[in-house]
Amino acid sequence: KFRPNPIIKKGFPSVYKLRTKVKDNNKHVRRVTFGKKDGKKIKNKTILLVGETGAGKSTLVNFMVNHAIGVKFEDGVWFQITEEEEGEKSQTESQTLYVTVYEIFGFEGKTLPFSLTIIDTPGFGNTQKIEQDLFVSQGLFDLFRSDDGVHEVDAVGLVMKASDNRMSDRLLYIFDSVMSLFGNDIIKNIIVMITHSNGLSPPGPLEALRVLEIKCARNEKNEPLHFLFDNCQDKERTDETKEILYNCDKISRKGIKGLMMKERIRLAACIENLKDRIQLIEMKENEIQQTEKALKEHEKEMKMNQNFTIEVDEPYKEKQPIDGGGWKLFFYQGAVCCTHCEETCHHLGCTTAWSPQSCEVMKDGRCTVCNRKCLASAHVKEQWIYVNKTRRVKKTIEDMEEKYKKNKAASAEKQNLLESLRKEKENLEVDKTKWLCEAYAHVEKLNEISLKVETASTYINLEFLIEKMEKHDEEKCGMLKEMAKSADNVQKAMKYAYNSLWKMF
Repeated sequence: KFRPNPIIKKGFPSVYKLRTKVKDNNKHVRRVTFGKKDGKKIKNKTILLVGETGAGKSTLVNFMVNHAIGVKFEDGVWFQITEEEEGEKSQTESQTLYVTVYEIFGFEGKTLPFSLTIIDTPGFGNTQKIEQDLFVSQGLFDLFRSDDGVHEVDAVGLVMKASDNRMSDRLLYIFDSVMSLFGNDIIKNIIVMITHSNGLSPPGPLEALRVLEIKCARNEKNEPLHFLFDNCQDKERTDETKEILYNCDKISRKGIKGLMMKERIRLAACIENLKDRIQLIEMKENEIQQTEKALKEHEKEMKMNQNFTIEVDEPYKEKQPIDGGGWKLFFYQGAVCCTHCEETCHHLGCTTAWSPQSCEVMKDGRCTVCNRKCLASAHVKEQWIYVNKTRRVKKTIEDMEEKYKKNKAASAEKQNLLESLRKEKENLEVDKTKWLCEAYAHVEKLNEISLKVETASTYINLEFLIEKMEKHDEEKCGMLKEMAKSADNVQKAMKYAYNSLWKMF
């Protein structure tokens, strides 16, 4: 299934070398591809790894690739994509001029809902041969500016060992190099990846980052946002070592799940959910408008208290089957829906969770998406979603009074049906404005934690919000339009940075 090359090492696990397609784009960039890219546009996540030789980048790359293609600890196999594990060559020999791009296609939906790109930057910080670092910087710019290159980076992983208690001059050079390439807008996308970890928070690396006031993403404790890994999955498993190695694998699995950016998934899911709520409100407003028009046409009958019937488009919720849902090999593909709110909470890309409780949109046992933030137990993960639809129905005057005059006692105030409709429409407009503002806030947050503004736009349809916001808030609408146009500005900035770098050669 994975089309491996001949076995590298027999045993438990057996280790195979993945059969990849290797292409040297130029003298600076090497592209290593496993799998075939779908002709359709698919979501992709890109992470750029930086770190010293010996920090564990190669084993980290191999773990991320195995995770992406769905390899589990109990499978008893392991696959290697990197050319050579760190430590197999001397430090001098391991230096290379290549920026290596690892691409994994064709496994979307196994453990990740997207294809994966990992950019490795070996050779950074070689103070003995500073010209090599310049070539690596050149390679990154070649990669980012070429038509078939990488145009979005979701995170920069600063790889450190758990035993590190200081940042060497070499690692500082690495960090400064990345900052000079991307600028300060990357700070909230720099994360720390701790290798050789025992699962406990590593005081040494965190203290080293604090002392040097390294700017990077922060967690709720205001610590550098860090994820722990202990990649020993290719080590031989015996009765004595199996449990230890299993715990090492658990540490890395927890690290990779945290790394896959639950906040972005939650924000994108919230925006999609809010779009559905806004759509439903507009359907209800349309029904009211139809009702108002019909009542005015039957004004004479109303004055004479005569019964009559009108036809309107009534909105309702319907369960709609989704394509490709159901049990796959190791995962369940479906949508997480709230049965209390009758809302779809997570649909696109919800493949990793076997149950609603483990879905990315859940936090502290509650949903972060649905209207009432219901308990996870009120949700299901099935092969359908809630969709808004309308149906043509006939209604009598009694039906309309029952629906819109909520408080029968209010009739003592001689409040007529048309007045009730007007107030209902005002309430709906207030709700729509509220949901639009909430959606806009989520877009701002998503933009804030994305490397580039166009990265945020890949999660959502900005055109929908622009269209709706035009009638409510011109200033916010203008900012959304600017966000939609930002790709061109980013390209200009990249070109300027590239030209500046070129002068160094």
